[in-house]
Amino acid sequence: MQNSESSFEMTEHAHDHLDIPQRAANPEVNDWVREIAALTKPSRIVWCDGSQAEIDALTAEMVDAGTLIKLNEELRPGSYLARSDAGDVARVESRTYICSEKEEDAGPTNNWRAPAEMKAELSGLFDGSMRGRPMYVVPFAMGPLGGAITQYGVEITDSPYVVLSMALMTRSGDGALEHLTPGRDWVKALHSVGFPLEFEDGASRPDVAWPHNESKYITHFPETREIISYGSGYGGNALLGKKCFALRIASAMGHDEGWMAEHMLLIQVTSPEGKTYTLTGAFPSATGKTNFAMMKPKLDGWKVETLGDDIVWMRKAADGRLNAINPEFGFFGVAPGTGYDTNPVAMETITTNTIFTNVALTDDGDVWWEGMTDEAPAHLIDWQGNDWTPESGTKAAHPNARFTVRASQCPTLSPAWEAPDGVPVDAILFGGRRASNVPLVFESKDWKHGCFLGATLASEQTAAAEGPVGILRRDPFAMQPFAGYHMADYWGHWLKTGADLGDKAPRIFQVNWFRKDQDGTFLWPGFGENVRAVKWIIDRLENRADSIESPIGQLPVTSDIDISGLDGFDPAALDEIFTVDPASWLVEVGVTREYFDSIGEKVPATLYTELDAVHAALDAAAASTTTQTKAPIRA
Repeated sequence: MQNSESSFEMTEHAHDHLDIPQRAANPEVNDWVREIAALTKPSRIVWCDGSQAEIDALTAEMVDAGTLIKLNEELRPGSYLARSDAGDVARVESRTYICSEKEEDAGPTNNWRAPAEMKAELSGLFDGSMRGRPMYVVPFAMGPLGGAITQYGVEITDSPYVVLSMALMTRSGDGALEHLTPGRDWVKALHSVGFPLEFEDGASRPDVAWPHNESKYITHFPETREIISYGSGYGGNALLGKKCFALRIASAMGHDEGWMAEHMLLIQVTSPEGKTYTLTGAFPSATGKTNFAMMKPKLDGWKVETLGDDIVWMRKAADGRLNAINPEFGFFGVAPGTGYDTNPVAMETITTNTIFTNVALTDDGDVWWEGMTDEAPAHLIDWQGNDWTPESGTKAAHPNARFTVRASQCPTLSPAWEAPDGVPVDAILFGGRRASNVPLVFESKDWKHGCFLGATLASEQTAAAEGPVGILRRDPFAMQPFAGYHMADYWGHWLKTGADLGDKAPRIFQVNWFRKDQDGTFLWPGFGENVRAVKWIIDRLENRADSIESPIGQLPVTSDIDISGLDGFDPAALDEIFTVDPASWLVEVGVTREYFDSIGEKVPATLYTELDAVHAALDAAAASTTTQTKAPIRA
């Protein structure tokens, strides 16, 4: 990695009058700060130390400027509301680019631009973009300081909202800076909201509207480990330690260096016998990922502790097992749909010291969003600052409204969450939102078949009543928007990792909480009851449960699914939950083959072999006297 290379061509408008303190022991960091200051022309340079005093001062400045609203200190202590422009409320995938040297390395699932061409365009946009505002230099660590899997970066930004959020989401400040020693690899992360506050003559620039999507760029340079983001203040586009570094750049780093960066939750489950197991889980959006990560199990004696809800990095440890960390320091969660009924742990986590973005404001100075309570308040100020009542006919909170909070406030946080070398992984789960076909839980036949399950991960966009398979939104390994290189090479990396781990590789399972009956009713209660599927997974790890071979994987014997105390649940529903209908699955196999073909010639032959094996087994099942294969209830 060549971090000494310039991000841009140097401009001739160097800011000689700026005092640029040389804070870093690594001269490459200092040189880069000088380079960006010369380009962006800020009013001053602030090296962020990450202290509480710094956070308090910056927060007070933002409240005074009206960019943060302090919430009622008695109802929501230490918490604030931020509102963004209506045109800047989510990740902009159409403006997100992988700028690899060769287009083929980006693959068909990413937008590509040539690095030199993109940097030339960005250089013109960044020239003077910070005029009239401070330039903040934020050293940060992804993972515990000094940890075996931890990586480091520096984000330069002109957004105080980003500085505060990075202090919640990463280990930022002097602690990280101390590890940026000469010779250490680090990631450059440059961000600007995209317009200067002053003209070159020093005059202020009034009534600036947020740039349109066409002026936004979220760009990644995997070979040189750089991120450059322009024109957006939204978290996923501006908190560059998150998806940009922790997934897109880190996945490329992991491919090159022999480790893994995954869009996964990370939990530890303790059985009634007191034995603890570590599970990771790849779940696309809207599939209950955060709820699962913060589960309150409904089976007596079981405990679930949270390590992470969004991103996992894994590396082979000295003992040959796969160790995992959550590289983040906080949660950047979707607020709508989160409530005490759906995720009481999240609600407890955000009672204090939280930044809320684009939620509604109550008359008594608290926050509200759809799904927080059964009934909406009679009056609110909505996410755009307008009066709102239940009769308004609009959402009070934006559907992608967020909360940002440190993980240390989570009441179910595992004591091992900052283990410097990570924790060994026992099982990997893949889960989507599937109204049909996919059973509640089943095990892969081996690592290669598990990779096939990950590569074919999808959620249905239509109701099951519209067809046996529905229209599938493909999201392999839950990484479709986040893999920083060719998806087929990413699949190959998974296969290589399994071969390297050998018999110490974690076992792989697939889960689905969302299967429905013919009337469109969910067959499984979900939420805290999902621990019953986890119990079967652990029983499999301990060789306490048998399985039944099916064309798609190893199904449970239904009597091994613990439904004791599950009020109102019909045991006969387990038959339907674990039904594998060959006719429906054969349709899906055909769709999957088309999907693999669309990825191109680089798809590993192993995955086509797995697909052929599933196809042949389904053909055989369809030709048998019964049209369905069920997991029978054991006497």
